[in-house]
Amino acid sequence: MTAAYPIDHLVLPTCDLASVRERLGKLGFTVAAEARHPFGTENACVFFADKTYLEPLAVASLSECEDTAVDGNVFTARDQAFRFRVGDDGFSAMVFGTEDAEADDNRFRAMALSAGQMLEFSRPMRMPDGSESVAGFRLAFAADLRAPDFFAFTCQRINPLPSDRAVLEQHANGVVGISRVVLSARDPSAFSDFVSEVARGAALPPHSFGTTVEAANGRIDILNEEGMQAFYETGTGGADAGLFGRAIVFAVLDLSVTEAHLAANGVTYTRKSNTILVKSAPGQGALFAFEETA
Repeated sequence: MTAAYPIDHLVLPTCDLASVRERLGKLGFTVAAEARHPFGTENACVFFADKTYLEPLAVASLSECEDTAVDGNVFTARDQAFRFRVGDDGFSAMVFGTEDAEADDNRFRAMALSAGQMLEFSRPMRMPDGSESVAGFRLAFAADLRAPDFFAFTCQRINPLPSDRAVLEQHANGVVGISRVVLSARDPSAFSDFVSEVARGAALPPHSFGTTVEAANGRIDILNEEGMQAFYETGTGGADAGLFGRAIVFAVLDLSVTEAHLAANGVTYTRKSNTILVKSAPGQGALFAFEETA
């Protein structure tokens, strides 16, 4: 049996990286230096000790993004479409780690899930001590035509990211990783096969609130309106029948540390049993939930 892929990172479109740095800094996250892609976008990532990360994504050059999208760049084309339909703050893509993106691309095409041609690129990455390294990536894209506002891809690192990320992986709010990704749909079962195929993960039996797919290092929940309200006190985002990125659940070692940091910074939050919920805001494209690890 093929092993499930790990959750690698999550793409969070935003209007500008300054708002990301302000908002996520207030929430207690350490935000890495800005990095420019060779096709017009830029990011300022948030890295975690479990080797997952967030990719807040902004447009550095609209003309480059538009030109590369016309040339077949799926990443910029989907980002531009998301911004047109949804706005400049949101949660647009889920990414899984792979050792063979080309095989994934072939699999997606065979399953009629391919979102377009593969993308291979490299970019410099600046570390906190000022040193630089070159990170290389190969991406294979998947999408469901019924879900224009969310897609997925697998990411193969051609040369590894710098290993000395200890400083960037330390966060004042105590977050150590991503434990759960939350998507929403009017009919969660309609997208269970899509998520399961991309992640190569097992789909658990459906329940009254939706369904769950197991990745190698966490779970992906696809919830209906009732599920979003019950667990996260928010709706599914409208009457559209598509698939949407809605929430990210972070693992923390001590929830009291997280709560104290949020309170000290004037962040509005709610405490729901053993979970802290922070609604989305500019620079924070999804609901953030914090849960204490056992």
